[in-house]
Amino acid sequence: MSETSTKQGFQPARRLIDLVNAVRRSQDLPRAAMADLLARHGESAGDLTEREFSDSDADALRAAALRMADVLAETDTDKAAQALNVLLAEHCAPPYLSRHDGHPWHLHVDRGEKAGWDEWFLASSALALARILSEYGRVTWGECAAATCSAFYLGTGPGSARRYCSAACASRERVAAHRRRARERS
Repeated sequence: MSETSTKQGFQPARRLIDLVNAVRRSQDLPRAAMADLLARHGESAGDLTEREFSDSDADALRAAALRMADVLAETDTDKAAQALNVLLAEHCAPPYLSRHDGHPWHLHVDRGEKAGWDEWFLASSALALARILSEYGRVTWGECAAATCSAFYLGTGPGSARRYCSAACASRERVAAHRRRARERS
């Protein structure tokens, strides 16, 4: 397991959102699908073989993703901070800088080789959200407000706070609201 950097930089919060959404869509998400998702986020193929990332590792990672879903669902900044502090205390080791697999220096807080996939995911995800919360001073993530969607999003871009996971969901909701208003007027 390695925390890696991509061309856009290391993005553990994006990996968190993608994995949690995938597990919430399919709570029995196969190990191979999880491995593919992790590979798309820069984890090395050697770390994702069945020997290194077993079915029991996938089970533990699924449970960790669902635990992180609880944090992502929290809209109150103080409660989110408290939940993140609990995760940081339970799953993180002292921070250290690491450079491996051709990636630039980056921060690790996992317990290294002693950590399972679930511990690694909880530690790196909690750190990612804690960094975002401290940078923005508020929760910038959430669950899509569209009636037919429950995907989580990460709203760290410019502009006002996000309410939807995508432009498509926002547009569908605007059209639905417009049609409701039109029906109510007639």
